[in-house]
Amino acid sequence: MATGPDRPDDVSWQQRLERHRQRRPPSWRTMEVGGALSPALQALKAEEVALVDSLGTWVAAHLDTATAEWERELANLLAALRASRAAVVLVSEETGWGVVPMTEAGGRFRDRLGDLQQRLTPLCATSWLVLQGRAVNLSQLGVLVPQEPASHRPDLGR
Repeated sequence: MATGPDRPDDVSWQQRLERHRQRRPPSWRTMEVGGALSPALQALKAEEVALVDSLGTWVAAHLDTATAEWERELANLLAALRASRAAVVLVSEETGWGVVPMTEAGGRFRDRLGDLQQRLTPLCATSWLVLQGRAVNLSQLGVLVPQEPASHRPDLGR
């Protein structure tokens, strides 16, 4: 499930999408879902395996939404994952490791993606960090950091 936008007028983006399409094994069925990830997850059958690539582009698709609408999107995604009987592999960028523009939108992206990752942790059977072609099982090696109460979290939207 590709979560990136289509952007038909952006030639360089279209070239990037085509390179991704060419690298996929022919046996894979690709669903280019853009920001509509939750309904795509709800449509999965129990025997299917889905690879969601990536949560960062899904968050970016909803970056301009107001806080209340974002919370609904987030709740829909979490509900779809909880209800899914299919195996789902989620790919996510690690927030704060790359360049984050010092803008309101850049901060909103970082906050929303980080919050999403923390909310997903209890739903995941395992968490892996893949870096430089090596994978580290965080579920075995890491210690869960206690979350602050929701009342102390910053407003993650507009």
